Amino acid sequence: MGAIYKKEMRAYFTTPVGYIFLAAMLLISAAVFSYTTLQQATWNTRTYFMAMVFVFVVLVPVLTMKSFSEERRTKTEQMLLTSPVGLPSLVLAKYFAAMTMMAGVLALTAVYYIPFYAHAEPETAILFGDIIALLLVGSAFIAVGLLISSLTENQMTACVLTIVVILVFLVASFGNAYIDVYAVRAVLGWISVFSRFGNFMNGIFDIGATLYYLSITAVAIFLTVRVYEKRRWG
Repeated sequence: MGAIYKKEMRAYFTTPVGYIFLAAMLLISAAVFSYTTLQQATWNTRTYFMAMVFVFVVLVPVLTMKSFSEERRTKTEQMLLTSPVGLPSLVLAKYFAAMTMMAGVLALTAVYYIPFYAHAEPETAILFGDIIALLLVGSAFIAVGLLISSLTENQMTACVLTIVVILVFLVASFGNAYIDVYAVRAVLGWISVFSRFGNFMNGIFDIGATLYYLSITAVAIFLTVRVYEKRRWG
């Protein structure tokens, strides 16, 4: 597992993918932070974190699109399938590599908060909770991206499909105001990633939402393993 993790981390920086992700995340997050907080002269980061969830919709697929699809395209997945490494370890290695990239860039964005402490007294607990929530959302999106990448050998197809799927998860409840059927509203509200993010932005650590994000991550990783189990023995 460790060898595959290192291989994936190297791959992010021997191809443009890692640099594109890091540069785009830092530039976009800096612009969003400047507009939503510094220019508004407020230390309330609610709008910033809301916007970053939508930024993830576009940038997370860039991070995951080649994870498995590139292996299929270059015919190297057979080496993985016949290696002594278990399939769960293989999938988790790729997942942890992508999560390392995400956690790393979020750590770098922590410098944005320095002006808060120089000129105001922000609530550190709320900031910390928002970052944890963003990592949980990113974790779910990464797992979904890996699953979709395992289903196709075309990177762009994997990228577009991942954007569509996580966008559906994200905005599922946005149309509830126009739906009269309670059962439909309840289902859309339940699967909505965004609606569960609100408590974190209000300073409430939502255990239910945390379990929801972790469940999406676990299910997507499990299904990815199943895809490769079928391919190994199929």
